[in-house]
Amino acid sequence: MNAIKKLWRIVSTPAARIASGTLLVAGFAAGIVFWGGFNWALEASNAETFCISCHEMESTVYQELQTTIHFRNRTGVRAICSDCHVPHEWGPKMIRKIQATFNELPKHFVGYMDTKEKFEAHRLELAKRVWARMEGNDSRNCRNCHSMTAMDLEKQAPRARGQHRSAEQEGETCIDCHKGIAHKPVHEQLETPPSDEGGFMLQ
Repeated sequence: MNAIKKLWRIVSTPAARIASGTLLVAGFAAGIVFWGGFNWALEASNAETFCISCHEMESTVYQELQTTIHFRNRTGVRAICSDCHVPHEWGPKMIRKIQATFNELPKHFVGYMDTKEKFEAHRLELAKRVWARMEGNDSRNCRNCHSMTAMDLEKQAPRARGQHRSAEQEGETCIDCHKGIAHKPVHEQLETPPSDEGGFMLQ
């Protein structure tokens, strides 16, 4: 008990035994280590290997992604899960990470969708949630790579050219038409599906 009291006195009144400059340097160094570790954890949780470490992701949506232009194309530019499903800006990224930590991780650990059948039963529900999120932020993650102002419409097929011009004039957002750009066309289960080909993106 005396040892605990002695340790507490040292911790609670360190300046009496340690120079203030030493405390400042030690605190600064500890802050750098903490921030570095925090950022490392963030980046690690954005890696494709992390995303598909869950069976429900690797055996379903990741398999679908591999058949799309976002996975294999003539330029060799590949989008991974976090490119589409995790905001790049720090604030929105933290909010998304917190949502995943307290909502999606617990469901994973209790086996909420640990079989393909369970996943398929929830697929449309998940899709609608992602569509709503993307509609609400003007398809922010799409625009990290794609810009309407940078598009050369004259090099696009007539149908795509017309739809992009209309979308810009009407204030539509990417996900309004491109619901099937990376995954299964689950929107076909809806009563009034969008006019363009589509699917969904899970988050």
